[in-house]
Amino acid sequence: MTTSAPAAPADARPIRADRLATLPPFLFDEIDRKKRQRIAAGADVINLGVGDPDQPTPEFIIDEMNRAMRSLVNQQYPAVGGGLPVFREAAAEFMLRRFGVRVDPSRHIVALLGSKDGIAHLPWAVTNPGDTVLLPDPAYPVYEIGAALAGCRTHKLPVSRQSRWLPSLTDAPPGRLLWLNYPSNPTAASANAAFYADALRWAAPRNAIVASDLAYSELYFSEPPPSLWQAPGADIESTRAIEFHSLSKTFNMTGWRIGFAVGHAQVVGALQEVKSNVDSGAFNAIQQAGALALRRFDDPVVAAMRDLYRRRRDIAAAGLRAAGFDLDTPDAGFFIWARCPGGDSMRTAADLLDRADVVVVPGAGFSPRAREYIRLSLTAPTDRIQEAVRRLGRLNG
Repeated sequence: MTTSAPAAPADARPIRADRLATLPPFLFDEIDRKKRQRIAAGADVINLGVGDPDQPTPEFIIDEMNRAMRSLVNQQYPAVGGGLPVFREAAAEFMLRRFGVRVDPSRHIVALLGSKDGIAHLPWAVTNPGDTVLLPDPAYPVYEIGAALAGCRTHKLPVSRQSRWLPSLTDAPPGRLLWLNYPSNPTAASANAAFYADALRWAAPRNAIVASDLAYSELYFSEPPPSLWQAPGADIESTRAIEFHSLSKTFNMTGWRIGFAVGHAQVVGALQEVKSNVDSGAFNAIQQAGALALRRFDDPVVAAMRDLYRRRRDIAAAGLRAAGFDLDTPDAGFFIWARCPGGDSMRTAADLLDRADVVVVPGAGFSPRAREYIRLSLTAPTDRIQEAVRRLGRLNG
Protein backbone atom coordinates (compact mmCIF):
# COMPACT_ATOMS: atom_id res chain seq x y z
CA MET A 1 0.00 0.00 0.00
CA THR A 2 1.38 3.36 -0.93
CA THR A 3 0.52 6.61 0.70
CA SER A 4 1.06 10.11 -0.51
CA ALA A 5 2.10 13.07 1.54
CA PRO A 6 -0.80 15.23 2.71
CA ALA A 7 -1.42 18.21 0.51
CA ALA A 8 -0.35 21.56 1.89
CA PRO A 9 -3.16 23.99 2.68
CA ALA A 10 -3.78 26.43 -0.13
CA ASP A 11 -3.01 29.33 2.18
CA ALA A 12 0.04 27.76 3.85
CA ARG A 13 2.40 30.36 5.27
CA PRO A 14 6.07 30.35 4.23
CA ILE A 15 8.33 28.75 6.80
CA ARG A 16 10.75 31.67 6.83
CA ALA A 17 9.64 34.41 9.25
CA ASP A 18 8.88 37.84 7.83
CA ARG A 19 11.39 39.46 10.21
CA LEU A 20 14.25 37.71 8.42
CA ALA A 21 13.44 39.76 5.34
CA THR A 22 14.37 42.89 7.31
CA LEU A 23 17.96 41.72 7.81
CA PRO A 24 20.65 43.38 5.71
CA PRO A 25 21.88 41.21 2.82
CA PHE A 26 25.03 39.17 3.21
CA LEU A 27 27.16 40.38 0.33
CA PHE A 28 30.27 38.23 0.81
CA ASP A 29 28.88 34.94 -0.54
CA GLU A 30 30.60 35.25 -3.91
CA ILE A 31 34.00 36.06 -2.36
CA ASP A 32 33.62 33.14 0.07
CA ARG A 33 32.64 30.79 -2.75
CA LYS A 34 35.67 31.79 -4.79
CA LYS A 35 37.94 31.44 -1.76
CA ARG A 36 36.77 27.88 -1.21
CA GLN A 37 37.19 27.12 -4.90
CA ARG A 38 40.78 28.41 -4.88
CA ILE A 39 41.63 26.41 -1.75
CA ALA A 40 40.07 23.26 -3.25
CA ALA A 41 42.20 23.80 -6.35
CA GLY A 42 45.32 23.80 -4.19
CA ALA A 43 45.99 27.55 -4.17
CA ASP A 44 47.96 29.06 -1.28
CA VAL A 45 45.23 31.43 -0.10
CA ILE A 46 46.08 34.04 2.53
CA ASN A 47 42.97 35.02 4.47
CA LEU A 48 43.14 38.62 5.70
CA GLY A 49 39.38 38.90 5.85
CA VAL A 50 38.51 37.32 9.18
CA GLY A 51 39.11 39.14 12.48
CA ASP A 52 40.04 36.08 14.51
CA PRO A 53 43.35 36.20 16.43
CA ASP A 54 45.90 33.64 15.30
CA GLN A 55 47.73 33.66 18.64
CA PRO A 56 46.83 31.25 21.48
CA THR A 57 44.99 32.17 24.64
CA PRO A 58 47.60 32.98 27.33
CA GLU A 59 48.65 29.96 29.38
CA PHE A 60 47.62 31.47 32.72
CA ILE A 61 44.01 31.68 31.47
CA ILE A 62 44.05 28.10 30.14
CA ASP A 63 45.50 26.84 33.43
CA GLU A 64 42.73 28.57 35.38
CA MET A 65 40.10 27.14 33.04
CA ASN A 66 41.59 23.66 33.43
CA ARG A 67 41.37 24.00 37.21
CA ALA A 68 37.91 25.55 37.32
CA MET A 69 36.17 23.13 34.98
CA ARG A 70 37.08 20.19 37.24
CA SER A 71 34.92 21.56 40.03
CA LEU A 72 31.51 19.84 40.18
CA VAL A 73 29.63 23.08 40.77
CA ASN A 74 31.07 24.46 37.55
CA GLN A 75 29.79 21.47 35.59
CA GLN A 76 26.19 22.33 36.50
CA TYR A 77 23.98 25.15 35.26
CA PRO A 78 25.80 28.50 35.30
CA ALA A 79 24.96 31.04 37.96
CA VAL A 80 22.07 33.32 37.09
CA GLY A 81 21.60 36.96 38.02
CA GLY A 82 24.07 38.57 35.64
CA GLY A 83 27.06 36.29 36.09
CA LEU A 84 29.28 34.88 38.82
CA PRO A 85 30.17 37.42 41.51
CA VAL A 86 33.86 36.70 40.92
CA PHE A 87 33.53 37.64 37.24
CA ARG A 88 31.47 40.77 37.82
CA GLU A 89 33.85 41.87 40.59
CA ALA A 90 36.82 41.38 38.26
CA ALA A 91 35.02 43.42 35.57
CA ALA A 92 34.39 46.20 38.08
CA GLU A 93 38.05 46.09 39.13
CA PHE A 94 39.08 46.32 35.46
CA MET A 95 36.88 49.40 34.99
CA LEU A 96 38.50 51.06 38.01
CA ARG A 97 42.12 50.20 37.26
CA ARG A 98 41.96 50.73 33.51
CA PHE A 99 39.58 53.71 33.26
CA GLY A 100 39.33 55.11 36.79
CA VAL A 101 35.56 54.42 36.75
CA ARG A 102 33.99 53.03 39.92
CA VAL A 103 30.94 50.77 39.44
CA ASP A 104 28.87 48.41 41.57
CA PRO A 105 29.45 44.87 40.22
CA SER A 106 26.02 43.70 41.36
CA ARG A 107 24.04 46.54 39.71
CA HIS A 108 26.15 47.89 36.87
CA ILE A 109 27.71 44.72 35.36
CA VAL A 110 26.17 41.86 33.39
CA ALA A 111 28.16 38.91 32.04
CA LEU A 112 27.68 38.08 28.35
CA LEU A 113 28.30 35.21 25.96
CA GLY A 114 30.70 37.54 24.18
CA SER A 115 29.86 41.16 23.44
CA LYS A 116 28.02 40.22 20.21
CA ASP A 117 25.44 38.44 22.37
CA GLY A 118 24.69 41.56 24.39
CA ILE A 119 24.77 43.86 21.36
CA ALA A 120 22.18 41.75 19.52
CA HIS A 121 19.92 41.48 22.56
CA LEU A 122 20.07 45.07 23.79
CA PRO A 123 17.27 46.32 21.46
CA TRP A 124 15.01 43.58 22.82
CA ALA A 125 15.60 45.02 26.29
CA VAL A 126 15.25 48.77 25.77
CA THR A 127 13.20 49.38 22.60
CA ASN A 128 9.67 48.75 21.41
CA PRO A 129 8.72 47.81 17.84
CA GLY A 130 8.80 50.88 15.64
CA ASP A 131 11.41 52.70 17.72
CA THR A 132 14.36 54.23 15.89
CA VAL A 133 17.91 52.97 16.41
CA LEU A 134 20.74 55.21 15.19
CA LEU A 135 24.08 53.81 14.06
CA PRO A 136 27.16 54.93 12.14
CA ASP A 137 27.32 54.08 8.45
CA PRO A 138 29.38 51.98 7.77
CA ALA A 139 29.27 49.96 10.98
CA TYR A 140 29.51 46.51 12.50
CA PRO A 141 26.46 44.71 11.01
CA VAL A 142 25.06 43.39 14.32
CA TYR A 143 23.87 46.86 15.37
CA GLU A 144 21.44 46.84 12.45
CA ILE A 145 20.65 43.14 12.77
CA GLY A 146 19.68 43.42 16.45
CA ALA A 147 17.47 46.42 15.70
CA ALA A 148 15.77 44.65 12.78
CA LEU A 149 14.99 41.52 14.78
CA ALA A 150 13.48 43.70 17.52
CA GLY A 151 11.16 45.35 15.00
CA CYS A 152 12.90 48.73 15.09
CA ARG A 153 13.61 51.21 12.34
CA THR A 154 17.23 52.20 11.76
CA HIS A 155 18.63 55.59 10.88
CA LYS A 156 22.18 55.52 9.56
CA LEU A 157 24.51 58.40 10.40
CA PRO A 158 27.01 58.85 7.56
CA VAL A 159 30.69 58.81 8.44
CA SER A 160 33.63 59.44 6.14
CA ARG A 161 37.32 60.09 6.09
CA GLN A 162 36.54 63.82 6.14
CA SER A 163 34.61 63.39 9.42
CA ARG A 164 37.39 61.16 10.81
CA TRP A 165 34.80 58.36 10.59
CA LEU A 166 32.83 59.95 13.45
CA PRO A 167 29.10 60.65 13.06
CA SER A 168 27.59 64.10 13.40
CA LEU A 169 24.49 64.30 15.58
CA THR A 170 23.64 67.89 14.65
CA ASP A 171 20.82 66.90 12.30
CA ALA A 172 20.15 63.44 13.69
CA PRO A 173 16.49 62.56 14.27
CA PRO A 174 15.21 61.51 17.70
CA GLY A 175 15.88 57.88 18.50
CA ARG A 176 15.62 55.42 21.34
CA LEU A 177 19.12 53.95 20.99
CA LEU A 178 22.39 55.34 19.60
CA TRP A 179 25.24 52.95 18.76
CA LEU A 180 28.90 54.01 18.86
CA ASN A 181 31.98 51.84 18.21
CA TYR A 182 35.51 53.22 18.70
CA PRO A 183 38.07 51.83 18.00
CA SER A 184 35.88 50.97 15.04
CA ASN A 185 35.13 47.87 13.08
CA PRO A 186 35.43 48.29 10.11
CA THR A 187 36.98 51.77 9.81
CA ALA A 188 39.72 51.39 12.49
CA ALA A 189 38.96 54.97 13.64
CA SER A 190 39.29 56.10 17.26
CA ALA A 191 37.35 58.61 19.37
CA ASN A 192 38.17 60.71 22.44
CA ALA A 193 36.27 61.42 25.64
CA ALA A 194 35.00 64.75 24.29
CA PHE A 195 33.24 62.90 21.46
CA TYR A 196 31.43 60.69 23.99
CA ALA A 197 30.49 63.75 26.05
CA ASP A 198 28.89 65.34 22.98
CA ALA A 199 26.92 62.15 22.30
CA LEU A 200 25.67 61.99 25.88
CA ARG A 201 24.63 65.65 25.78
CA TRP A 202 22.68 64.95 22.59
CA ALA A 203 20.99 61.89 24.09
CA ALA A 204 19.93 63.22 27.49
CA PRO A 205 17.10 65.61 26.47
CA ARG A 206 15.84 63.10 23.87
CA ASN A 207 15.44 60.26 26.37
CA ALA A 208 17.85 58.21 24.23
CA ILE A 209 20.18 55.48 25.42
CA VAL A 210 23.80 55.56 24.23
CA ALA A 211 25.45 52.17 23.65
CA SER A 212 29.21 52.00 23.13
CA ASP A 213 30.97 48.93 21.76
CA LEU A 214 34.53 49.00 23.15
CA ALA A 215 35.70 45.56 22.03
CA TYR A 216 39.19 46.79 21.06
CA SER A 217 40.00 48.83 24.18
CA GLU A 218 43.31 47.05 24.85
CA LEU A 219 44.55 46.83 21.25
CA TYR A 220 46.17 50.24 20.98
CA PHE A 221 49.47 51.53 19.65
CA SER A 222 49.70 54.99 21.22
CA GLU A 223 47.18 56.41 23.70
CA PRO A 224 44.79 53.90 25.32
CA PRO A 225 41.23 54.39 24.01
CA PRO A 226 38.86 55.95 26.55
CA SER A 227 35.66 54.53 27.96
CA LEU A 228 32.37 56.31 27.43
CA TRP A 229 32.23 56.41 31.23
CA GLN A 230 35.29 58.67 31.26
CA ALA A 231 33.44 61.37 29.34
CA PRO A 232 32.98 64.67 31.20
CA GLY A 233 29.54 64.60 32.77
CA ALA A 234 29.07 60.82 32.50
CA ASP A 235 27.66 59.35 35.72
CA ILE A 236 26.99 55.64 36.11
CA GLU A 237 23.99 56.30 38.35
CA SER A 238 22.16 58.83 36.19
CA THR A 239 23.49 58.62 32.61
CA ARG A 240 21.35 56.36 30.44
CA ALA A 241 24.15 54.48 28.70
CA ILE A 242 25.83 51.10 28.45
CA GLU A 243 29.24 49.95 27.25
CA PHE A 244 30.19 46.53 25.88
CA HIS A 245 33.53 44.85 26.56
CA SER A 246 34.94 41.67 25.08
CA LEU A 247 37.69 39.33 26.22
CA SER A 248 37.92 37.90 22.69
CA LYS A 249 40.46 40.31 21.23
CA THR A 250 42.47 41.30 24.32
CA PHE A 251 43.16 37.72 25.39
CA ASN A 252 42.73 35.77 22.12
CA MET A 253 39.54 34.19 23.45
CA THR A 254 37.14 34.48 20.48
CA GLY A 255 35.94 30.90 20.81
CA TRP A 256 35.42 31.11 24.57
CA ARG A 257 32.43 33.48 24.24
CA ILE A 258 32.81 35.71 27.26
CA GLY A 259 32.36 39.46 27.72
CA PHE A 260 30.45 41.94 29.84
CA ALA A 261 28.43 45.13 29.69
CA VAL A 262 28.73 47.99 32.16
CA GLY A 263 26.20 50.75 32.54
CA HIS A 264 23.23 52.45 34.15
CA ALA A 265 21.53 49.98 36.51
CA GLN A 266 18.17 50.05 34.73
CA VAL A 267 19.71 49.57 31.28
CA VAL A 268 21.92 46.73 32.50
CA GLY A 269 18.99 45.26 34.41
CA ALA A 270 16.79 45.24 31.31
CA LEU A 271 19.48 43.45 29.30
CA GLN A 272 19.99 40.98 32.14
CA GLU A 273 16.24 40.27 32.20
CA VAL A 274 16.26 39.39 28.50
CA LYS A 275 19.28 37.15 28.88
CA SER A 276 17.82 35.37 31.91
CA ASN A 277 14.91 34.33 29.69
CA VAL A 278 16.82 33.32 26.54
CA ASP A 279 20.01 31.65 27.78
CA SER A 280 21.50 30.04 30.87
CA GLY A 281 24.62 32.20 31.01
CA ALA A 282 28.28 31.58 30.32
CA PHE A 283 29.91 28.38 31.58
CA ASN A 284 31.01 29.05 35.17
CA ALA A 285 34.54 27.83 34.52
CA ILE A 286 34.91 30.28 31.63
CA GLN A 287 33.69 33.07 33.89
CA GLN A 288 36.30 32.14 36.48
CA ALA A 289 39.05 32.04 33.86
CA GLY A 290 37.74 35.32 32.46
CA ALA A 291 37.91 36.90 35.90
CA LEU A 292 41.60 36.06 36.12
CA ALA A 293 42.15 37.44 32.61
CA LEU A 294 40.53 40.77 33.49
CA ARG A 295 42.62 41.07 36.65
CA ARG A 296 45.73 40.58 34.52
CA PHE A 297 44.80 42.90 31.65
CA ASP A 298 48.17 44.64 32.12
CA ASP A 299 50.15 41.39 31.96
CA PRO A 300 53.30 41.50 29.79
CA VAL A 301 51.72 38.96 27.44
CA VAL A 302 49.05 41.53 26.51
CA ALA A 303 51.67 44.21 25.89
CA ALA A 304 53.63 41.74 23.73
CA MET A 305 50.49 41.10 21.68
CA ARG A 306 50.12 44.85 21.06
CA ASP A 307 53.72 44.95 19.86
CA LEU A 308 53.02 42.06 17.49
CA TYR A 309 49.99 43.81 16.00
CA ARG A 310 51.96 47.04 15.69
CA ARG A 311 54.63 45.25 13.62
CA ARG A 312 51.99 43.67 11.44
CA ARG A 313 50.19 47.00 11.04
CA ASP A 314 53.36 48.70 9.87
CA ILE A 315 54.15 45.94 7.37
CA ALA A 316 50.62 45.91 5.97
CA ALA A 317 50.27 49.71 5.82
CA ALA A 318 53.58 50.14 3.99
CA GLY A 319 52.75 47.35 1.56
CA LEU A 320 49.28 48.68 0.81
CA ARG A 321 50.59 52.17 0.16
CA ALA A 322 53.25 50.79 -2.16
CA ALA A 323 50.51 48.94 -4.03
CA GLY A 324 48.53 52.15 -4.56
CA PHE A 325 46.06 52.02 -1.68
CA ASP A 326 45.36 55.15 0.37
CA LEU A 327 44.98 54.82 4.14
CA ASP A 328 45.41 56.39 7.54
CA THR A 329 47.58 54.31 9.86
CA PRO A 330 45.26 53.11 12.64
CA ASP A 331 46.01 53.91 16.29
CA ALA A 332 44.12 50.89 17.64
CA GLY A 333 42.41 47.63 16.72
CA PHE A 334 43.60 44.92 14.35
CA PHE A 335 42.07 46.15 11.10
CA ILE A 336 43.34 48.41 8.33
CA TRP A 337 40.79 50.39 6.31
CA ALA A 338 42.19 51.34 2.93
CA ARG A 339 40.83 53.12 -0.15
CA CYS A 340 41.16 51.04 -3.30
CA PRO A 341 43.20 52.42 -6.22
CA GLY A 342 40.24 51.92 -8.56
CA GLY A 343 37.56 52.93 -6.07
CA ASP A 344 35.57 49.67 -6.37
CA SER A 345 35.97 47.41 -3.32
CA MET A 346 33.99 44.47 -4.70
CA ARG A 347 36.08 44.38 -7.87
CA THR A 348 39.30 44.89 -5.90
CA ALA A 349 38.49 42.09 -3.45
CA ALA A 350 37.61 39.71 -6.29
CA ASP A 351 40.77 40.69 -8.20
CA LEU A 352 43.01 40.15 -5.17
CA LEU A 353 41.57 36.70 -4.69
CA ASP A 354 41.64 35.72 -8.37
CA ARG A 355 45.13 37.03 -9.13
CA ALA A 356 46.97 37.03 -5.81
CA ASP A 357 45.09 34.49 -3.64
CA VAL A 358 44.62 37.12 -0.92
CA VAL A 359 41.26 37.49 0.83
CA VAL A 360 40.12 40.91 2.06
CA VAL A 361 36.65 42.22 2.95
CA PRO A 362 35.09 44.70 0.50
CA GLY A 363 33.74 47.79 2.22
CA ALA A 364 30.64 47.59 0.04
CA GLY A 365 29.63 44.61 2.15
CA PHE A 366 29.23 46.95 5.11
CA SER A 367 27.57 49.84 3.29
CA PRO A 368 27.28 51.45 -0.14
CA ARG A 369 29.05 54.42 1.47
CA ALA A 370 32.12 52.21 1.90
CA ARG A 371 32.25 50.93 -1.67
CA GLU A 372 35.70 52.48 -2.23
CA TYR A 373 37.35 50.78 0.77
CA ILE A 374 38.58 47.36 1.79
CA ARG A 375 39.12 46.00 5.30
CA LEU A 376 42.25 43.98 5.95
CA SER A 377 42.81 42.02 9.16
CA LEU A 378 46.11 41.79 11.04
CA THR A 379 45.21 38.43 12.61
CA ALA A 380 47.30 36.30 10.23
CA PRO A 381 50.88 35.30 11.01
CA THR A 382 53.40 38.05 10.29
CA ASP A 383 55.13 36.12 7.51
CA ARG A 384 51.78 35.59 5.79
CA ILE A 385 51.04 39.31 5.92
CA GLN A 386 54.49 39.97 4.45
CA GLU A 387 53.78 37.49 1.68
CA ALA A 388 50.35 39.04 1.05
CA VAL A 389 51.76 42.53 0.54
CA ARG A 390 54.52 41.10 -1.69
CA ARG A 391 51.80 39.62 -3.87
CA LEU A 392 49.96 42.95 -3.94
CA GLY A 393 53.17 44.63 -5.00
CA ARG A 394 53.72 42.18 -7.85
CA LEU A 395 50.09 42.55 -8.87
CA ASN A 396 50.39 46.30 -9.18
CA GLY A 397 54.03 46.42 -10.21
